[in-house]
Amino acid sequence: MLTKSRYLEAPRRLRAFVRAHETSLVFLAALTGTIGGLVVAAMSGVVSVLHVALFDLPFGERLSSQISLDPLRAVLVPSLGGLLLGLAFLALARWRPGREIDPIEANALYGGRMSFRGSVIVALQTIWSSGVGASVGLEAGYTQLSSGIAASLGRAFHLRRIDQRIMVGCGAAAAIAGAFGAPLAGAFYAFELVIGGYTPASLAPVGVAAVAGYFVAHSFSVLTLGIGVDTVGDVLGRDLAIAALLGVLAALFGIAIMRGVTLCETLLGKTGLWPPLRTAFGGFAVGLMALLTPQVMSSGHGALHLGGIVSMPFAFMAGVLILKAMASIVSLGSGFRGGLFFAALFMGALGGRLFAAGCDMLWPGLNLDPDVYAVIGMSALSASVIGGPLTMSFIALESTGNLWLTTAVLVSVIISTMITRELFGYSFATWRLHLRGETIRSAADVGWIRDLTVDKLMRRDMTTVNADMPIVQFRKQFPLGSKTQVVAVDSDGRYAGLAMIAEAHAPDVDMHNGLAGILRHSDVVLHPSMNIQEAIAVFDAAEAESLAVVEEGEERCPIGLLTEAHAMRRYAEESEQRRREVIGEV
Repeated sequence: MLTKSRYLEAPRRLRAFVRAHETSLVFLAALTGTIGGLVVAAMSGVVSVLHVALFDLPFGERLSSQISLDPLRAVLVPSLGGLLLGLAFLALARWRPGREIDPIEANALYGGRMSFRGSVIVALQTIWSSGVGASVGLEAGYTQLSSGIAASLGRAFHLRRIDQRIMVGCGAAAAIAGAFGAPLAGAFYAFELVIGGYTPASLAPVGVAAVAGYFVAHSFSVLTLGIGVDTVGDVLGRDLAIAALLGVLAALFGIAIMRGVTLCETLLGKTGLWPPLRTAFGGFAVGLMALLTPQVMSSGHGALHLGGIVSMPFAFMAGVLILKAMASIVSLGSGFRGGLFFAALFMGALGGRLFAAGCDMLWPGLNLDPDVYAVIGMSALSASVIGGPLTMSFIALESTGNLWLTTAVLVSVIISTMITRELFGYSFATWRLHLRGETIRSAADVGWIRDLTVDKLMRRDMTTVNADMPIVQFRKQFPLGSKTQVVAVDSDGRYAGLAMIAEAHAPDVDMHNGLAGILRHSDVVLHPSMNIQEAIAVFDAAEAESLAVVEEGEERCPIGLLTEAHAMRRYAEESEQRRREVIGEV
């Protein structure tokens, strides 16, 4: 949701200086990175305090690393927390109807414009959801708030569209770099998922923001994934084949999780339950699963750091994986706020260890290292759910420092991404947008296409005539060379078709008939709300050089004309402008 709230503005001279110097964007990016690191540290700290207070944990302990929890708290806290969150959603809907816009949607459709107030609300909802134990990650909240602040900073300086989009990417890069202690992964998260591609113009600001976010968050807490691997030597063809197989399995599992969230949401919607009760039910279900294993709660940071889980029996790890997947599906499907980033890493790590154990059972001579395949599995599953194969590869590289292992990881994430795109077509974020009616599959800037509507392109100085006018009278009123075409309407003012002047003056036309016999495109019209791509598609289908623009509805009142040549020219001009912005020529 975009608001019309007043944004703070930088002084005019400072705005002009920033817009005139490309290096000024780097300083704004450094500021954004610093803020992003603080956001990560602050949100993580608040959630930790909530866990300590609500679940009676020792200070500094992680919720998902506990061996057991007080049964009453394990069930009541997420249940009541879900109920309160649902009530907050209802109250918020009256104050702010609509929904908030995430960084991917903002960059794809709105030129990087985000609501700061809305971003704060989403961050608070995510903090509460994770704080009461729902199986969701904080990464969505990190990126939402960091990008929202960056977007507000960009608007304060009246940045150009391309620079505004880069600022949103800088916020996301800082958040991910700080959350995972991985500046390269943070930068490529911005390139792949938030900006929609790498450009020379975006390299410096995004890189600076990621490094700043990493150092600021790192100064508060050293964040690692908690998986260590021994030195990996040469990677053989056998290793790549096994990693590719794991990538296929990870893609199928990732698709199942994303479909499962939608299915859960649909089933709960069909029950007719009051929305706050749906969220309470989700919390109750997670609480029951937590009685079996607390590792299902919250994002899973603590569980991934729990060293003992590596040596747990095969059946126990399989049970944790299944329960964690179910908890994540129920949490998001019932209405809790958050993401699947770290949950996917945790489930992928468990799945990789199970895969290694299963291969050793079927083929004892393989002797697969469970830690190695935990890293490959977490990267492959995250690539399927979150998208961004290079992002996940760099997370593996920066977490382990092992370049040879990253080779196998890269093969696995490529296969996982390819299978997911072929069978499903979306990441989790773009899938949620698809369910709301959007068609975007990435953060690539398509918003300018939607902004370029028929209403902005059409000519309004059209001439209308009655469709019953005799051709002899029409010839007198519109001699050859006076116009190209006029719009014909019926007696009620409804659009009837286009009358071509040249055709009316043809020698074989009956001069005593009305215009109805020579009217073109009576059933093919454009509407003012159509974007330029939709208009060009109509031109192609009708094989028309010009079409009338009519108001939507039964009145069919003509309001303008648009030619195919003008539409194509404007589309080409705007496409060239976007291309020049991307490569930094403007």
